[in-house]
Amino acid sequence: MKEVTIKYKNSKTLDALKDLGKYLGFSVSEQRLAIKGKQEFYINGVTVIPGDETIDVSELHEVFTGKGMDAAELRKSGWQRKK
Repeated sequence: MKEVTIKYKNSKTLDALKDLGKYLGFSVSEQRLAIKGKQEFYINGVTVIPGDETIDVSELHEVFTGKGMDAAELRKSGWQRKK
């Protein structure tokens, strides 16, 4: 299915598009852009910032497919704690 992005200023426009979609057979999905304040916090002096939830990670599937990598093995080797 093809997608189109429409930017609008008046909230009545969205209502009109939803009503029009019922008759013409298209769907309207509403994406709200939440402007978040700085949600940085610190752990042991290291700044932690939230990740971007709009990133499409499905493109990384090709990178890891067929490499014989296991998530559990990757966690063990990547995040070893020093004793």
